[in-house]
Formats: sequence, structure tokens, C-alpha cells
Amino acid sequence: MTTSRSEAPGTLGRLNHVGVATPSIERSIEIYRTLLGATAIGEPFDLPAQGVRVCFIDAPNTQIELIEPYDDASPIAGFLRKNPAGGQHHVCFEVPDIDAAVADLKAKGATVLGSPRIGAHGTPIVFVHPKDFGGVLVELMETPDSSHGAQAGT
Repeated sequence: MTTSRSEAPGTLGRLNHVGVATPSIERSIEIYRTLLGATAIGEPFDLPAQGVRVCFIDAPNTQIELIEPYDDASPIAGFLRKNPAGGQHHVCFEVPDIDAAVADLKAKGATVLGSPRIGAHGTPIVFVHPKDFGGVLVELMETPDSSHGAQAGT
């Protein structure tokens, strides 16, 4: 199922990707390639606004987003200090309209972390505090239209 712009702002869209923090994108790519036979692997690219390097691995029904910190100031660096081997960082769901979704979440008492900004797929994103989702960090991403796509070329 895909979302459309006419759906309600709080409508849960498709799972776009699972974010996995890693101390080494290259090492993680090799693990996914060797152990799971991944072949649709994008080129790693920098996302300076978020202090990370990113790489997407396509699965038949979603993507894995590998996230490596630029330096110790990166938010992912803090995650890796607690989880040195890396691990699942967040899940990302699509929403039809990011601004409407943020307003809806705030009206329902959720803690939205920051303001919408452009994410790795070139569309607006925002994160919602894990306390609102049973300990899971949730990223909301405005559903890409045909002019958007993962910058990794996947």
C-alpha cells in the first residue's frame, strides 16, 4: 500500500527504511553482502546537515539505511558510544504531509524532535521521541513523489 497526499496527517504510511548505526559502512556493506546476499547497494554519501555518512541497501520491500557518524559531534556517535558494534537506530515511516503530521502529533502530546529538515531521500523528515513509541526512535518522512529518490541512487 502506498500513501497519497489526500490521506489524514496521522495516517501511517509504508515502512520506508530501518536505520542501522554502524562504526563502518564498508564493514556493514560486506556483512549484508556476504551473509544475506545483498546486491542492490547504493554508493555511500555524506549528509553534512545531519553529521552522518549514509548508504542504502535495497531489500524487496524496504531499505536498510546504514548510518556512520562523521565525528564525535554526530548524534550517531552518541548512539555508538552506548552500542559500540552498532545496531538498529530507528524505523522510518512515510506520511503524506510532514507539516500536517507534525502538527497532528504535537496536538496529541507527542514529542517531536526539532523541525522538519531534508533527509537522505531528499524529502522532509522529522524524528519523534522514543518515549512516545515504546522505546523506538521513529522517523517520519514525507512520502516521496516521482521527483525524489534516495540520493544513493537506489
